[in-house]
Amino acid sequence: MFLPIPRWSPIVGDNRNMTSTVVVFLVVASIFSIGDWWAVHVAKKSFEYVCKPLATVGFLATAIAISNAESLPQTWRIIALVFCLLGDVFLMLPRDAFVPGLASFAIAQICFAVSLLTQDVTSTRLVVGLVIVVPITIFLARRFVKSISTSGHKELVVPVVVYMMVIAAMAVSAIAGGTVIGIAGAAFFLLSDALIAEQRFVKERAWQPVGIMVTYHVALAGLALGLV
Repeated sequence: MFLPIPRWSPIVGDNRNMTSTVVVFLVVASIFSIGDWWAVHVAKKSFEYVCKPLATVGFLATAIAISNAESLPQTWRIIALVFCLLGDVFLMLPRDAFVPGLASFAIAQICFAVSLLTQDVTSTRLVVGLVIVVPITIFLARRFVKSISTSGHKELVVPVVVYMMVIAAMAVSAIAGGTVIGIAGAAFFLLSDALIAEQRFVKERAWQPVGIMVTYHVALAGLALGLV
């Protein structure tokens, strides 16, 4: 006698929510994401200005199209993606709008964290999240704060440290209550932001701009689908 495979679990999620509409929006978001990666690689700003926000809009539409979008966790996730879109716009502006962009993404991380914490949080997974994320965050914070301080931009130390605390809380929340897809999304978001800080404050490398966008879009996909 074969045991039925559950259609929902706190780790895997609910495959009934993966409707054709969700798939269509996810494909559209992926197309614009790939277009943005190409635009960043060839430094075609006009194309990037179109593809980057539209990719985020695609992931936002994906989250809205999920059949349980009226649930509390998914509502918070949709709000988070709206603030990600706002952050994208700030960081694309010709003038330096790093701090407003950082603030927008900080609010997005808080909303993601609330969404994840309204899922099936367990104390064991919370402890595991703290053990994994806290040491990584401390290591990165020390690295970035040192570089910021020596670069003559000490006014950015506090905003960056606060943001790192917020995204660390989001990552811990993902491990504590998220699905595998949601946890992966949180991990890629942390990686993407670490690459941004590495490029901006420590050392620029040729592959970083594309790497930042690839990890960012994978993160948005994971977090948008985190309740599927």
